[in-house]
This record gives sequence, C-alpha cells and structure tokens, in this order.
Amino acid sequence: MNKPISIVIPVYNEKDSLKSTVDYIYKLMADKEDKFEIILIDDGSTDGSSEIIAQIALPNVKKLTHPYNRGYGATLKSGIKAAAYDYILIVDADGSYPLNQIPLLLQEAERYDMVVGARIGNSVDMSFLRKSAKYILNQLANYLSETKIPDLNSGLRLFKKDIALKFFHILPSGFSFTTTLTLALLVNDYNIKFVSINYHKRIGKSKFRPFRDTFNFVLLIIRTVLYFNPLKIFLPISFILFIAGLSVLFYSFYFLRRIMDVTTILFIVSSIQVAVIGLLADLIDKRIQQ
Repeated sequence: MNKPISIVIPVYNEKDSLKSTVDYIYKLMADKEDKFEIILIDDGSTDGSSEIIAQIALPNVKKLTHPYNRGYGATLKSGIKAAAYDYILIVDADGSYPLNQIPLLLQEAERYDMVVGARIGNSVDMSFLRKSAKYILNQLANYLSETKIPDLNSGLRLFKKDIALKFFHILPSGFSFTTTLTLALLVNDYNIKFVSINYHKRIGKSKFRPFRDTFNFVLLIIRTVLYFNPLKIFLPISFILFIAGLSVLFYSFYFLRRIMDVTTILFIVSSIQVAVIGLLADLIDKRIQQ
C-alpha cells in the first residue's frame, strides 16, 4: 500500500503499554516510507497516560483529549474525524494485538473496503469466558448476516474513512463500535477481508465485562441487522408463531378431541401481524436506502 494512512489509537488508562506501542508503530511505518500520521486520543485517562502522551514528541503525531471518559467508540469517532487521510487503521494500545502483523493488513487495503485482523492465529491468549462470549456472538452474527465472520469485533482493522463516515449515525460510543461497523458493511455488500493474526494477553487490567458486555453485544447485533435487514428477524419469529399455532391445533384435535380456537387463532394472527410488520419495515428500509 502506497497511499497515506491515518493510524488511530484510542487511549484509556494504558500507561504501561502506550509508549512502546507508539514507538513500534512509528518505526514500522517510517521504515516503510509511506506517508502516515498517528492520532492519539486520550479518553479521560486517570492513570498517567495523559502525561505519557504529552511527552511524545514525534513528528506526524496528533494528540486529542476527551475531558472525561466517553467510551471506546466515541474515542475512535474523534480520531476518524480528525484524520487527514483516506485510509484509517485502528489499533488498541494495550499490547494485545501483534503490531508486526500490521503490514498484512496494508497489503490487502486497496482491494477491499475493510481489512480486519481476525484473532484466529496459532497463538490466541483469551480467557474462557471471553472465548465463550465471542463464539456465541459470532454464531448469532453469522446467522443474521448470512456470512461466516471469523472475528466480529477485532480492534485491529483498516478501512476507508468515507465508508466509516457513512455509518457514523449508527456507530455507538461504546465497545460495540467495531461490531456495528463489521455488520453494517457486511449487510450492505461491502468487500471485507479477514486476515489471520495472533492475539496476546493485554498489558494492564481488562475493561471487558463478560456478562454485561455479551448481553449488550447480542442486543446490538439484533438491532443492527434489524436496521438493515428486518426480514431476517421478523420472518423467523412469524414462522415460529405459525408453527406453534398449527401444533396447538393438531394437538388439541387429535389428543384432546377438541379444537382450541382462541389459542390457535392467537398464534396464527400474531404470526401474520409479525410478518406484515417485517414487510413494512423492509419496505421502509429499502425506500430510505434509495
């Protein structure tokens, strides 16, 4: 890749790994002789990360500050808006992503709308709870997006700025920023490349909350797909209600020797109503996209 690139690094209490991350990326990009900039966004850190950012005096390094913690997604949005170049690379500052594999993403940049470092390499250091949550989320996202997604919410990815800006209005301010971006591009037929990378144990304390964050991610996946492809949500629900109505009808007729009219009608009418709502939602969605 020979095009200029903006490297966005969100920072929230990463004092133990921040300096080494910036130094490594800077040397990596300087050796490639590509035009680049590094954007550091301090999201209201309280551990001394702000002081470390202030001490960094490298050329082509922009520094932004949030007066209080606004969230991972909000931090990335600030960096993306401040980016001077058309290509954006985002990476965390916690030492978990293999920075030496960034060139793998750069090699694919011009052929794809987004290149994602998928954490499916030979060495992936992730807790059991996090792996379990990741598996559940991926399976749900695979079904709803009709695409096999190796890594839904990797924090190492390269994409075009104009595409991200197109979806800014639905990209959340929290951890689910990357999840939403992945789904938004997939269901809108953008070309995404998943590159296998390793994943290291992060330096410092993890901010991931297994149960709360997983529940929020599930809701987010459903909401995002509902936004772009409502029939994928409404039709299965309608089908389940319809089958439930027929099941009640046959059971009551063959085993109870009577027909449970009210229950059967309730299920079938609900099935039709859900299907109609889904069709209307789909029509509205298609009209908005025109």
